[in-house]
Amino acid sequence: MPAQTPLAARLPVLTFALLAAFLVATAARTHNDTTIAIVSASVLMFACCWASATHLLGARPALQFVLIAVSLGWFAEQMGSTHGWFFGHYTYTDVLGARFVDVPIVIPMMWFALTYAGYVIGNLIVWQSPVDGAPGLGNAAMLSFLAAMIVTAFDLGADPYLVYTLKAWIMAKTDGAWFGETVQGFFGWVFVAFCIIFSFRLSVRKLPLQPPSPFLRRHARVPLAIYATGMVFQMILGNPVEIRSIAPFAMGIPLLCAIAGLQRWRAPAPTMEVAA
Repeated sequence: MPAQTPLAARLPVLTFALLAAFLVATAARTHNDTTIAIVSASVLMFACCWASATHLLGARPALQFVLIAVSLGWFAEQMGSTHGWFFGHYTYTDVLGARFVDVPIVIPMMWFALTYAGYVIGNLIVWQSPVDGAPGLGNAAMLSFLAAMIVTAFDLGADPYLVYTLKAWIMAKTDGAWFGETVQGFFGWVFVAFCIIFSFRLSVRKLPLQPPSPFLRRHARVPLAIYATGMVFQMILGNPVEIRSIAPFAMGIPLLCAIAGLQRWRAPAPTMEVAA
């Protein structure tokens, strides 16, 4: 097997350690949903997904994913909060902590974490593999749209909770068709998530997506666990209470399909260096 760098060898342990810390921070939020708790859980989720993406895709593609998601996510939120683009008119409060211009810093981080989870889940559903099974623009567009729908399934419960319980932002229009939320917001989520994932797929079309150390089935469970944590949180604390019944179907169906695909995936055998 090719020699591994010290960081590559430690990536699996680092990823699982960050996942454990994220789960603890999320559990703490159920008792005390303060700004510090929210920001801590969000940063840990971001770091865990970045470590997992580095392990699955390689350092350069993972960094490209982070940069694309953070930059496009920030731009969409900045335009939304100042001009009403994509999601409708809204204004962020101080609940989510420090901001870059008008957008809390943790929001672009969440865009990366959620789109990465959607990317992996979509691949497992279609290709029974955490990475793409075929090249081509058609495949990239289809998988990007599927992943964007998976991301938006999370937002079905997250947005009402963030508005009504946390009061993380204030909507200009409060009589929307989805528990006061506007349907426009969900079209915006699909569109922005699609742009992030499709842009990433295009950016790595000519790059080999190779893990720097052996990537096994248990490692692919990390992004699934991130997504599942959001589902369980909504099932327990969703507000309005109807969200608690919606979450296991909206998020549970793609999650179960991804788990089924993961059971059929076979990690590639490690390549051995041939002595000269």
